[in-house]
Amino acid sequence: MKVLEGKSVFSGIAIGKIQVWKEETDQVKRVHVPDRNQELLRLEEAKEKAIEELKKLYHKAEAETGSSEAEIFEVHQMMLDEGEYIEDIKSRIRTESVNAEYAATAAGEHFADMFRKMDNEYMQERAADIQDITKRLVRVLSGEKKNRNVIQEPVILVAQDLSPSDTILLDKDKILAFVLKKGSANSHTAILARAMNIPALIQVPFSDDIEGSRAIVDGEKGKLFLDPDKEFLEKYTKEQVAEQEKQKLLAAFKGKETITKGGRRIKLFANIGSGEDIKAVLSNDGEGIGLFRSEFLYLGKEQLPTEEEQFQIYKDVALQMGDKKVIIRTLDLGADKQAPCFQMDKEENPAMGCRGIRLCLEHPQVFKTQLKAILRAGIYGNLSIMYPMITSAWEITKIKEILKEVKLELQEEGKPYKDLEQGIMVETPAAAVISDLLAKEVDFFSIGTNDLTQYTLAMDRQNEKLESFYEPGHEAVLRLIRMVIENAHKAGIWAGICGELGADTRFTEEFVKMGIDELSVSPARILPLRRLIRSMDED
Repeated sequence: MKVLEGKSVFSGIAIGKIQVWKEETDQVKRVHVPDRNQELLRLEEAKEKAIEELKKLYHKAEAETGSSEAEIFEVHQMMLDEGEYIEDIKSRIRTESVNAEYAATAAGEHFADMFRKMDNEYMQERAADIQDITKRLVRVLSGEKKNRNVIQEPVILVAQDLSPSDTILLDKDKILAFVLKKGSANSHTAILARAMNIPALIQVPFSDDIEGSRAIVDGEKGKLFLDPDKEFLEKYTKEQVAEQEKQKLLAAFKGKETITKGGRRIKLFANIGSGEDIKAVLSNDGEGIGLFRSEFLYLGKEQLPTEEEQFQIYKDVALQMGDKKVIIRTLDLGADKQAPCFQMDKEENPAMGCRGIRLCLEHPQVFKTQLKAILRAGIYGNLSIMYPMITSAWEITKIKEILKEVKLELQEEGKPYKDLEQGIMVETPAAAVISDLLAKEVDFFSIGTNDLTQYTLAMDRQNEKLESFYEPGHEAVLRLIRMVIENAHKAGIWAGICGELGADTRFTEEFVKMGIDELSVSPARILPLRRLIRSMDED
């Protein structure tokens, strides 16, 4: 038996035969064209056909996954319809008199390389988007039908990487697990795996000769076992059956209160990254949304989203969730999240730079646009606003001044709105230490344990070399959390946790004893946490 190690994207056990995804390797030739206008016309016709294909993919993704996969095809349409990518192709045809296939390929390589060289992981993943739309455009131009990999039976799908288009066109009933040699937690395959609740590994160093091998994927340990012996296979088969039974038992907790045996009530909410994730929240019986990340409206976009665009999205979320609370976090860009529409300056230490509320206060008009959209959407549901990266009381004072201006502008414009509950994320030691002062200014606290741990331990949480030093449950972090909860309650407001630590069952009982009022976690963690909390004796 051979064991290959990678990184886990989604846990679970899969057992089956491996199928290796075959990469397309067709070379595009450079051809001189005498009539550049005719070539530009060919490009325009191919572009329109490709956009039509993408529209169909969007509707397929939206219907099948209920995840962020659908949104990416809208982005692809915009990239083909206008912007620097398509203009670069046209420029190459005009200046070099080359065929559209070659111009598209050259432009695609240029932009993909540009994205790969960026420091931000999210932006590096956009190289896959460029490659995907380039393949589509070249295929339409050449009039060729794509030679797709055929999956005839349930398999563990192994690939170098998968494009968004390839991923969404897969027959989901025939995918037992994903194993990628490349990829990241932000890749489209990773997003889909989480939406489908199937095991997935990335950065696994496999070779193509594993085609057809019997294998086991352990999504918890991040391992791929090739050609296991009978005894090892039986062991994992039993574990898989036990895991499946556990999932069935969890379904029994749907519709039940998240309450301890002693009568202590905990609100169990979900963290989501876009409106498409609401399906997962509802299917896992989330009691609300404790963290609605609004960055997806800005990331990868050349233009800032308008008030109306944002209003429609927030309104849709509010309507889908009905009476359930939805906490929208205002724009939290900076550090590891960069957006072209902002063109932020390069910083020596971005994690401690102009990010979160600092960026919003530096760009008050952008901030106002978002606040207007949220306040307007508030009349359609149970919305709250949460501000990230607060470190001082004066920031809250400034926010209130801007909020007052926003309300006056909405009144003058004749747009109805609703006054909403206001809260802050406590994710810096500074905010935790002065939480007694901050609690007097807001309606709730939500503790962002990811950044709180990073800043408390003076440790970059994305630095792989520091993994052995990184302690999410460090006593210093736990003391700060306890302090925040106590200060919140003294001021008569509630406190929750929306970071990864909130889903770590090693600390759930301790958080409940501290008096935590709410835990906001990924949708898939809601039912396991409910089962655990209902077994506790705390009152």
